[in-house]
Amino acid sequence: MGAEGFEAATFSGTGLACRRGGHGVFGGLDFTLAPGQALVLRGANGSGKTTLLRLMAGLAVPSAGLLLWAGVAVADDPEAHSRRTRLIGHLDGVKAALTVAENLDFAARLHGGASEAARADALRRFGLGTLASLPARVLSAGQRHRLALARLLVAPAPLWLLDEPANTLDNAALDTLAAVIAEHRARGGLVVLASHGAAPVTDAGVLDLGRFAAMPAAHWSDAA
Repeated sequence: MGAEGFEAATFSGTGLACRRGGHGVFGGLDFTLAPGQALVLRGANGSGKTTLLRLMAGLAVPSAGLLLWAGVAVADDPEAHSRRTRLIGHLDGVKAALTVAENLDFAARLHGGASEAARADALRRFGLGTLASLPARVLSAGQRHRLALARLLVAPAPLWLLDEPANTLDNAALDTLAAVIAEHRARGGLVVLASHGAAPVTDAGVLDLGRFAAMPAAHWSDAA
């Protein structure tokens, strides 16, 4: 990855299936995401949106099917896939004992280290600049979520996986998130996000997980 953008690569899944607690969640799921594209996951609670994001991040293994990056199975090199992926889930991962700035510094060092100016700009963009010296334990839920999202700006990676990223955000933060996602895509980045409501993306594909509801567990083979 250079300063101008990310190396072009396609992320795809074919024949994906998942079981949870002995029950099928979804099956026969396919998707393809090219550089600069975004995909919005839709579906009722329990349809597998969060589960699919975890599969995409390499944090879980599908019951069937393959995930591919540039045509190569993600499972062949999970460490490489971890480096290219940033997952922002329901758990914000904020360390309560650290200050706002220290939380962002930790994320930057963990993933190669953004400059001090870049870290300060990330806090400013998400409305946290004046809170930099505060311990994270005093932040509101919305502020903690903005701090989690700010990590995307100091730890560059081509694949962003965002689980309900608009939750707890006010209008100003929603505008910032939409702008940050657009900039990421303009550099060739890929975005997959789960959303119940309006998604902070334009011209995105939509994957309705309700269309891939799995058959009853009794019909699954043990090899699935």
